[in-house]
Amino acid sequence: MNKIELYDTTLRDGTQQEGISLSVEDKLAITERLDELGVDIIEGGYAGANPKDDEFFRRAQDLDLKNAVLSAFGNTRRANSDAAGDPTLKALLDSGAPVLTLVGKASDYQVQEVLGTSLEENLAMVADSVKYLKSQGRRVMFDAEHFFDGYKQNREYALQTLRVAMDAGAERVVLCDTNGGTLPSEVGRITAEVRAALGDEAVLGIHTHNDTDTAVASAIAAVEAGAIQVQGCINGYGERTGNANMVSMIANMKLKMGLDVVSDEQLAALTGLSHYVAEVVNRRPSPFQPFVGSSAFAHKGGLHAAATERSVNAYQHIDPAIVGNTNSVVISELAGRGNVVRRIREMGLEDVLDRNDATQIVQLVKDQEALGFSYEVAQASLDLLIKKATPNYEPCFELVDFMVVVENRRRTSFGTGWRTDGKEHPMLSEATVKVRVGDEVRHTAAEGNGPVDALDRALRKGLREFYPDVTNVRLTDYKVRVVNEGTGTGAAVRVVIESADERDVWQTVGASTNILEASWIALADSLEHWLQKSSGSGAGAA
Repeated sequence: MNKIELYDTTLRDGTQQEGISLSVEDKLAITERLDELGVDIIEGGYAGANPKDDEFFRRAQDLDLKNAVLSAFGNTRRANSDAAGDPTLKALLDSGAPVLTLVGKASDYQVQEVLGTSLEENLAMVADSVKYLKSQGRRVMFDAEHFFDGYKQNREYALQTLRVAMDAGAERVVLCDTNGGTLPSEVGRITAEVRAALGDEAVLGIHTHNDTDTAVASAIAAVEAGAIQVQGCINGYGERTGNANMVSMIANMKLKMGLDVVSDEQLAALTGLSHYVAEVVNRRPSPFQPFVGSSAFAHKGGLHAAATERSVNAYQHIDPAIVGNTNSVVISELAGRGNVVRRIREMGLEDVLDRNDATQIVQLVKDQEALGFSYEVAQASLDLLIKKATPNYEPCFELVDFMVVVENRRRTSFGTGWRTDGKEHPMLSEATVKVRVGDEVRHTAAEGNGPVDALDRALRKGLREFYPDVTNVRLTDYKVRVVNEGTGTGAAVRVVIESADERDVWQTVGASTNILEASWIALADSLEHWLQKSSGSGAGAA
């Protein structure tokens, strides 16, 4: 094969990193962005492992993917059981994914000491599982778990697991460095030996973990030795120290190895994609990440800075624009008028807003980002910002003021807290909100399960008289991230709120050194976006 296959497992292996949890909406959104990047196979999750992954596979069938196909992940059949009746294999088929990836042991130590079965039965488990899934009309790939460790301990048995998978119909046999302890030179050598031992009919993949900080280098070594599929996660997320970083692998293969893994246009979206996924998983994008970090092409001072004044390429290995980055330390995810102009056109406002308006909007976006806002994961807030630039924009409501009280007292409320003596003690959160709709002002109060919930309830209470259907909106997710780390409790925070009605899901953003103000901005944007979308200029109000 001439093309290297990109197999992304951010939605499965990436979420095994501590602190990362994705909602179904998050996974669907990342899937669409990976598809736009040009990823060939997107592993959506562990089939049958939890209701969230099952819902993802069900809803993902409605996605209009242009480049990628979905894969579901699961184990081979259980020892001493029948493949047709195995619950894991049934869950794989029920996922509806066109590609099914089976993981099986390729190490005799793992088979005997961890799996607790015989070497012969393990081979039968691999063969039976692949053959059964193939008989059901699915594409099957085999991840040979602990392959490199197993190969070094018992070469023939490790190779035998690959052979039985191939003979049963596996399209790809993937060599997995599950413990992440194999160095790139070993990975390259062993991959070449495997290719020679199995012959040209073997289509090899590589799956590396980063426990020795060499996962990307190992994957590249495997490609140089003949692997045609690379597995990895965006930004190197994954269990323990992470998986091979798909971002770095794409950039290296495209720019350093001359492999056409993505188009030039897709490569230019690499920085935006990296930052987008970081925001969705609620992680600060690493400023020092190769290719896409905000400091990847920055120079602090001295000889390097002086040299770059004379020639911008003096101390950088590529033009950062190729991967969507910049020499500037401060990066805007929307740092181009063309992006805003395109969104204006998509919103049907090109007859209302001209290019000068677009320039002003771009500057406003940059100013807001400097305060901690990020519109890459808050399309609804960006759309509102654009709408507010139109000449005749009228807000559906305006905040006059709000106040939030949080008390620890003996009274019934929505939530509970704990006193320092260890006894349960109810917490009270109460918000008062004053809003103006047209010429009328409503002053309302409500309790809630925490201050943000109280704000939400009080705001809806004030708007319900004018917009009865506002009760259809519900908050489905709430994320907080410190923007300027290192400034302690006075740091600015970014709040991203996900909201939904019976048809749509949308995200809004707020930022402030006060978490309640940041929450209010995101909350107000959410309801304003919904009211503008559902009632136009106010139609539909009571």
